[in-house]
Amino acid sequence: MRSTMYNELGAQVTKRRGVVGTHFSVWAPNAREVSVVCDANGWQRAQNPLNSSDGGVWSGFIPHIHKGEKYKYSIVNCHGNTVEKSDPYAFEAEYRPATASIVCDLNGYSWADDHWMNFRQSANWLERPMSIYEVHLGSWRRPEDGRDYYSWNELADQLIAYCHEIGYSHLQLLPVSEHPFDGSWGYQVTGYFAPTSRFGSPHDFMHFVDRCHQAGIGVLVDWVPAHFPTDEHGLGRFDGTGLYEHEDPRKGYHPDWNTYIFNYGRQEVREFLLSSARFWCDRYHIDGIRVDAVASMLYLDYSRDSGQWVPNEHGGRENTDAISFVREFNEILHREFPGLVTIAEESTSWPGVTRSLKKGGLGFTMKWDMGWMHDTLKYLAREPIHRKHHQNELSFRMMYAFSENFVLPLSHDEVVHGKLSLLAGMPGDDWQKFANLRLLYGYQFTMPGKKLQFMGSEFAQWIEWNHDGALDWSLLEYPTHAGISQLVKDLNRLYCSNPAMHQFDCLPEGFQWIDCDDAENSTYSFIRRSSNRDDFFVIALNFTPVVREQFQIGVPKAGFYREAFNTDAEIYGGSNVTNSGGSYSHPVGAHGFENSLSVTLPPLAMIVFRLVTIN
Repeated sequence: MRSTMYNELGAQVTKRRGVVGTHFSVWAPNAREVSVVCDANGWQRAQNPLNSSDGGVWSGFIPHIHKGEKYKYSIVNCHGNTVEKSDPYAFEAEYRPATASIVCDLNGYSWADDHWMNFRQSANWLERPMSIYEVHLGSWRRPEDGRDYYSWNELADQLIAYCHEIGYSHLQLLPVSEHPFDGSWGYQVTGYFAPTSRFGSPHDFMHFVDRCHQAGIGVLVDWVPAHFPTDEHGLGRFDGTGLYEHEDPRKGYHPDWNTYIFNYGRQEVREFLLSSARFWCDRYHIDGIRVDAVASMLYLDYSRDSGQWVPNEHGGRENTDAISFVREFNEILHREFPGLVTIAEESTSWPGVTRSLKKGGLGFTMKWDMGWMHDTLKYLAREPIHRKHHQNELSFRMMYAFSENFVLPLSHDEVVHGKLSLLAGMPGDDWQKFANLRLLYGYQFTMPGKKLQFMGSEFAQWIEWNHDGALDWSLLEYPTHAGISQLVKDLNRLYCSNPAMHQFDCLPEGFQWIDCDDAENSTYSFIRRSSNRDDFFVIALNFTPVVREQFQIGVPKAGFYREAFNTDAEIYGGSNVTNSGGSYSHPVGAHGFENSLSVTLPPLAMIVFRLVTIN
């Protein structure tokens, strides 16, 4: 088996001796009998039996079975029980709660994204701006005509235009693979090769991605190789044995999510998963894969107590099979799809997640900085009067900021399960909540690292995310929320259009502290640079509601510094404490520099200065 098995297994529409039909193939080595049940044979077992091979693959050609036919595999398993299973390699599935697979011919779509795909091949995303809009498609917006969801075509019209308007460079879609349970948000997958039927057909999804590319927007998808659900029609106990999962529940069952864990040491399972990853990049032109729950894959004792897990062959807790699989995943995708991005959601201090394979790393392009997210939100949740006692909660991040290639995530996980929305989680009255949120976004967009925001945060959703509803778009009628939206637009413009803000997102050359030790005032200041040493920004943040006048900031060059950004500006809903366009430096030493600025720091705000005239 190989990582292109989606071209061979499953339901392949073909022609035999002049007759159009479908060739079915399924891996079930321990089954006693396998047949196709479908609309054409009245779902009667043994009407269309498949033949087995030495490798445990059952296959056969059925004439006159065309695209659109619903089918399953009727399997008499090793225990003599008959079960009906969806096709693991199906390209399309029924709309939930129905669970049949659908014969689908993926050929015939004419792509029009050559310009983007050619550009992507040579794109170095570590040096380019990446501002990611994370979206759960089912709850971004909901139709008002009684339908459950908008179609891919409607989303192409609405979401792409919105993403372009706000200025995000990439969309990241919560899993679009077929899944039976809405409440899993797509993270319990039953169709590893099937875009969910919730929004339309596979060709419709191709059209959506194509439209994104034509608009200059990259598409990332969440992919879930860490576990899979126990639904009877799915992969679990496929032929009566732990085929895709381990037989031993200490290895093959995940207690947190009530799911099965893939057996990464079994070659056929590895090829299934590697084929799935390759499939999305090959057939759907996906630009990046964010791998969910990587930490749960790497550690055998993840979320387990003593006696609930089995050590590896060396007696350790590392899952050596999963590590090997992850490395092979990255090796294949980066070799075959130049410019593709792989991103790890890895929440521990595992070393070298984004280090190259040649240097012993896991080979991911980037990793979510969960520590930054946790420390930042913890710090901002404190009343400003107490923040001076926790100055290192923000400054500590720069001790490890360039140990990996990081994405700074404010994701869906931060606005569910009682955590409150980002806005509601801020301390103080409404004014302070909005000011703190503006400050958070200013801090996120000016610190080294790629950016990610979950939908709704860009206009300050008040309530937690609800996957069964839609975002509260009516909030944009209020000036405070419209101000947050305008702020995010302008921050995206600042970040994406200025190399000093993104070129060295992942290298220390682009960052320098001015002062990170001003705990008494709860301020921070730093420099962001590009490869042009005269191209830099000076950023200052005030994490208290106190206006700080005649505040000294050391600067590397003498001249006039224009106030390029101010989160306290009136247009964003702030109190409009500004520096009247900018400030001239003075030959007064500060923070190790020979020159300094004397500026006013607005309350709970970030300001950005740019040198425009050199003395």
